[in-house]
Amino acid sequence: MRKKTFYLIGSISFICWTIIICYLFVHKPLGKGFKYKDVTIQVEKLENELQSQLKVNEYLLMHLKALKKQIQETGKDLKRILEENPSALSIQTERKAINTEDTICVLLLACNRVTVARSLEKLIKHRNNDLSFPIIVSQDCNHEQTTNVIKRFGDQITLIQHPDQSDIFLPPREKKFKGYYKIARHYRWALNQTFHSFGCNTAIIVEDDLDIAPDFFEYFRGLYPILKTDPTLWCVSAWNDNGKEGQVANEPTLLYRTDFFSGLGWMLTKETWLELLDKWPRAYWDDWIRHPAQRKDRACIRPEISRTKTFGKIGVSNGLFYEKHLKYIKLNEKFVPFTKLNLTYLLKDNYDVAFLKSVYGSPSVSIQELLSGNIETNVAVRITYKTKDEFKRYAKVLKLMEDFKSGVPRVGYRGVVSFVFQNRRVYLAPIPEWKGYDTSWT
Repeated sequence: MRKKTFYLIGSISFICWTIIICYLFVHKPLGKGFKYKDVTIQVEKLENELQSQLKVNEYLLMHLKALKKQIQETGKDLKRILEENPSALSIQTERKAINTEDTICVLLLACNRVTVARSLEKLIKHRNNDLSFPIIVSQDCNHEQTTNVIKRFGDQITLIQHPDQSDIFLPPREKKFKGYYKIARHYRWALNQTFHSFGCNTAIIVEDDLDIAPDFFEYFRGLYPILKTDPTLWCVSAWNDNGKEGQVANEPTLLYRTDFFSGLGWMLTKETWLELLDKWPRAYWDDWIRHPAQRKDRACIRPEISRTKTFGKIGVSNGLFYEKHLKYIKLNEKFVPFTKLNLTYLLKDNYDVAFLKSVYGSPSVSIQELLSGNIETNVAVRITYKTKDEFKRYAKVLKLMEDFKSGVPRVGYRGVVSFVFQNRRVYLAPIPEWKGYDTSWT
């Protein structure tokens, strides 16, 4: 047994060393085009690959120790144990699974909430033992109680912990925002681990304070081909910012394009991450990602009825929007077989024609007419806004989210916000001659 273990560890070490040598020879930066930034990226990629291999080695050694203990306790030899339990050295199989094309990794970011157990229980329950959705939990903060809670889920998840727990030095007037800097730092590290160390090609990002709908995984699986096919899309979100009870139709199959990045359960590809990696901000990553320089006129897909709902009132944002909006978001309860539906209507060339026809083909009414209910037909109607203040005034009366990010209203597409008011579809829309977003509207 000792001899076999020695050969196995020696083989692993040889493979690691070969990877390092090959990488350095293939990627060495020589010649006039030498750039420090390129070297930094190469070193970081190499570091990620090595960390990944070390993780595999760590797990493999753990399995070997377990096997040794089993041999000592049972008196059986290694061959017999492997015949009885072929998965005894299953770590290679697990790593291979994470690299398959149909795999969508789930990255859950955690810190110091022991209620992360609630999120993990829902993810595991609705995943329904589908190993094509491996769950990676990335924990920041070094909070021991939360770590212990996460570890209770055993091999149903993979736990990684952010190694950089150093303090972040800020001017006195900015110290109260330090949490946003730590979150951005953690996100960058965790996403890098997911796409580089674990080899994921696509990932769904969630946080430790989200409940999910029964069709959460079906939703993302069904929209995955659309995201990969349409270059005018860059994410899929499970969240409707205006998805409160009474503001959505009871039609869980309804999906939309939106220019607004919502987050709160969202999917992106490795290609998109590589775009963002080098310029990732020190803080406020979600506002930064909404800027035109990142969005590049691309849209996301979002549902009529949200597939996530937050229960995290207390956090870095101190419950901003929670009491007024977030706790009233409706969570979908009906399973929709998205993978069996034809969703090509969401492709830009198909969607824009039908959407604009629906919006600007609907009758225009005033806010007073809508509020009074004195509209004879039950058809969808349109309310026109021309200025930022006009939009905010209407949104406040209609109990919609009022803010803009880089000029884009929440859930807006081509400036249009679609919602339900008194069981009627309403479009809060700019003039038909709309020329694009004004980034000063913020």
